[in-house]
Parts: sequence; structure tokens; C-alpha cells
Amino acid sequence: MWAFRRASHPLRNHGLSISILRVHSPKSDWSCFGDNAVIVKSSQASPGRYPSLERSYCLTSCTHRLSMGSRCLSTQAGAESSGEEEDDAFAELEEPVSAKAFQKGDSADESDNELVSELELSADEDAEKASQNELDLPENETESTKKKSRKTVKSELFEAINSAPGLSVQQILDKWVEDGKEITREEISLAMFNFRRRRMYGKALQLSEWLESSKRLNLTEGDYASRLDLIAKVRGLPKAESFLNKIPESFRGELVHRSLLANYVTASNVTKAEETFNKMRDQGFSPSSFSINQLLLLYKRLDKKKIADVLLLMEKENVKPTMLTYRLLIDTKGQLNDITGMEKIVDAMNAEGIKPDIGTQALLAKHYASGGLIEKAKAVLKEMEGGDLKKHWWACHSLLPLYAELGEADEVERVWKVCEPNPRLEDCIAAIEAWGKLKKIQEAEAVFERMLKTWKISSKHYSVLLKVYASNKMLAQGKDLIKRMADSGRRIGPFTWDSIVKLYVEAGEVEKADSVLTKASQQNQMKPMYSSFMSLLDHYAKRGDVHNSEKILYRMKQSGYTARIRQYQCLLNAYAKGKVPAYGIRERLKVEGVTPTRSMEAQLAQIDPFKKTLVSDLLD
Repeated sequence: MWAFRRASHPLRNHGLSISILRVHSPKSDWSCFGDNAVIVKSSQASPGRYPSLERSYCLTSCTHRLSMGSRCLSTQAGAESSGEEEDDAFAELEEPVSAKAFQKGDSADESDNELVSELELSADEDAEKASQNELDLPENETESTKKKSRKTVKSELFEAINSAPGLSVQQILDKWVEDGKEITREEISLAMFNFRRRRMYGKALQLSEWLESSKRLNLTEGDYASRLDLIAKVRGLPKAESFLNKIPESFRGELVHRSLLANYVTASNVTKAEETFNKMRDQGFSPSSFSINQLLLLYKRLDKKKIADVLLLMEKENVKPTMLTYRLLIDTKGQLNDITGMEKIVDAMNAEGIKPDIGTQALLAKHYASGGLIEKAKAVLKEMEGGDLKKHWWACHSLLPLYAELGEADEVERVWKVCEPNPRLEDCIAAIEAWGKLKKIQEAEAVFERMLKTWKISSKHYSVLLKVYASNKMLAQGKDLIKRMADSGRRIGPFTWDSIVKLYVEAGEVEKADSVLTKASQQNQMKPMYSSFMSLLDHYAKRGDVHNSEKILYRMKQSGYTARIRQYQCLLNAYAKGKVPAYGIRERLKVEGVTPTRSMEAQLAQIDPFKKTLVSDLLD
């Protein structure tokens, strides 16, 4: 079960030595522990707390695992998060490439999405979606819901609220009751599902608040957990913390704390996430696969040296990995181009009887392609098709961009023809992106026009074509599309700003992109996306423009984005390119809680104003 912990390569240079005594099974390459103990020791043990996990324990009941013998496990303190090349095989976990394996909403209004740009902190959107489904809130999408027909799951209550934008949710619900219509838990859950699917969290929160004030239903812990989650998304984490204290003690259980933990992870707040995790353990809640996966998501982004500790904790507590656990670790190995390690994790999955889903298969195909293993990538794509793509139509939106990544225009056309008679919105989005990658702009525009005629799309969906124009440096066409979007009355929000910023940046007009983002955020009082800032920071850094690089970093902090290694790597690059000494930079990194990686240490040495040279040594 724990083959993925050390698949393919021993870890090095971390200062944590773990010796494992294992008994080999004569039947296969797996080891079976049976009644034999696994002894793990560390001088850094701190019993019962996280992240300083207790590491001296015995396991007496374990399932099949890969035989690794006695190894040396290491978790380098300087593991980085940006994908820069490092020496260690498993410590350098990188951001996953989104396989877009989950269904998105058929329509979305950015006016209801003002405070969700935290999801853009990384490329972990698929993992975020999967972890939200694991949270098991009452209105979460179920497997049966996912596999229903292409039609959106209908909710009369949702339609009533959504079709009356001039009225408050409370007014609509009061009238609903006055008209003699029944409020059932099924109807509420269905409405909530539709609101969440479209990220219309504000209206979902109003519905939740009305539900409590009207006392129409007996609330459960799941209802309180859902409410806390919505408060965190709409009003911020401090308000969610306050709400937690107001929840009746009998309903303040594990599910409520899971909800808070998930939102801390989404906000990349390491301190609060660890405090919540430890609080859950103090209250007697055993670590679950959900909470463990949240830690993996968090440390995958921000503090990779702790990943090995999380895996040790899973082994100690006998927490079984879920599909999301495997997906995160498969993606890690793939990003490192460790194809052998990636395949061993897949073997471990199969040994546990867990079959890779579409999203996991998409990751495998993506990494095979990136590693130059084109035939293996194609073989996985054929598996995703299931022998008859018309019967496996839900795979289309994953297949389209993957075939485009391989440069297979004919295959993209073939898959699109399967979708074309009755496409879903996500199929159209994937097709636009695929044609854009292949530089077939007319085909992308044709799909967009069809999408425009079929659905009432939001500015977010305009942004898909806008990004195609940006990546192909088509500034004039991008400007025309923006004007068309504005003329249609679409509200322009963070998703659109992000596309506009990239449009100007790719056209070489970085100052214009900066000006647009500044004016947009000031006028609309909305939080720009992380990627919008990073597009500007990257280009200012490449120019050696220290002043503007510092300015962007300051604006990111003002917008609420926590310090991350990636930001400071760009900043150090700006100082190096500009040949400007960086006074006090090490102290800044320490205050921000950023541990320099090896590549950053080289940058720091280069821009050190007090560095010694051969000449300075002679003069001294």
C-alpha cells in the first residue's frame, strides 16, 4: 500500500534517517508485514503533534507493500515549489498540470465569484475539486450525479432564485413558502449543488442562513460544515472562525473542522492549517484520508520537506490512500520526469484494487508526453476512450487538450466530431483550448461562436478565447473580443483581467498590462488572480526591473497573497538581472518564512552586496 512513499529512488541529504525492517513475501515483489513490526526512529520526535511527527512506533497490521529493504529517507529543508531543477528525487514536488478531468458548471457569473481567486494560487484546481468532493458536505456532487445525462441536474428552487436577480434570496424563499411550495432537504441540497457548481457562493450562503432562521429543517453537522465553508469563501476565514465558536457543541464535530481545514489549505495558510489539524487530533479525531490529503495539497505547494512526514503519519495511523492521494503522488513523479517511479505508484494503486480514473489517466498521458514517451501517452489516451468514445463521451474534454499537446490535429478533429452533435459546455471550452494550442484559430473561433449561440455564457468563458489570442500574440483580435464582451453587458472580473493581462504581456506591452490590472482592481474592488500578478512579476524580473518587481510583490501582499518561494525567486532574478545589490534580502526571507532553495542560495550569493571577491580579499 505504501509503495509510493519511496517508489523508484531513495531520498537523500535530508538529515532524517529511517530504517525499516521488512519481511519479503515469496509470492511477489510485494512485502507483507503480517505480525512483524516496522520500527521507525528519529531524534526529532515530538509525540502526538504535527508537523513534528512522532517517528518511533510499530505497525503490526499492514497490507501488501513494495519491498524497499532498509533505506535512508530525507526531506531537505530547502525543497522548492516552483519547478526549478533540484537534486532530490522525491523532495522536489511540483505543481500538477491540470487535466481538467472534472466537470465545470454550464454557466457562471463572475459577480458571484468575487472571492474565489484563492483557487488560482496554484495549478491544483483538479485536486482542490476532488478534495472538496471528499469533504462530504450534504450538497456535494456524487458519482451518480456525475454520470447522469449531459443535462444539468435541475432544481426548481435554484431556478426561482437565479431567475430573479432583483430580489434577495430571503424574499424569494419567503414567497416560495407563501405560495404553498414545500421546502424539502432534497430540494435544498439540489439547489446548493447548483449554486456551488457555478461558484455562486453568495447566494448559497443566503440560502443557508435563511434555512437556519426559518427553522424549516432540523440542521445537521453537515449543514453547519457547509455554512462554515460558504462563510470562509464569501466573508473570509476570520468570520468562519467566529462562526465555528457559535455552532452548538453537539454539532462541532470532525466534519466542521474538516471544512475549516480545507479553507485554510485553499488560502495556503500553513500555520492555521497545522493548528486545525492538531486541534482535531487533540479532540480525539483520528487522521482521515481527507485531512491527510489536505496536508499533502498544502505542502505540495509550500513546504515540500514535510511531505515525507505526512506519508509517515499515514503509515503510522494506517490511513489508506484515496484516489486523490495517488493522483498527487503520480503527478509529483511525473513532474520530476521520474517515469519509473510514476509507474510504480500506478502498480501500487492496482495492487490495492484502485483503478485510475479519467483524471489520473490524463495525468499519466500528460507526463508520458512531456517525457517524450509518445507511444505510451497515446496508449493511455486510447484507454481513456474505452473502445467506443461515443459511449465514453465524458472523456472528450480531457482528450481534446491532450491530443493537442501531442500535436495530433487529426485526433482532435476526430474527438470533436464525437462531441459536435450535442456538446457540453466543457467540451467546447476544451476544444477552443485544443485548437488554440494547434494554432488553428478559425476552428477555435467557430467553436466559440457555437458556444455563444447555445448558452448564456459569462465573461469567464470569453476569457478562454481571449487566452488563445494572447498565446498567439493576436492583440488586435483580443481587443475586439474585449469590446464585444463589454457591449454584450458581460461583467468583467478577475478571470477576464487575467486574460487581458496575459494578452498585453505576450504582445510585449507589460506596462499596459500593469496599468489595466491596477485600474481594474481599484475600480471594482475585487481581488486579482495570483497568475495575473505573476505574469507581470515574471516579465519585470526578466528585464531586471527591480522597482516594478518590488511593486508587484507589494501589491500581491496587499491583496492577501502569502509569501511563496516562486515570488521571491522572481524578485532575486530581477536583482541579479539588474545587477543591483539586495540589502537585507536574507532577513526579509526569514521574516516571510521563506526557506531558500539551493538555486536561490546561488542567486543570493550573486546579489550579496558584501560578497568577497579575489580582489577584495587581497585588499582586505
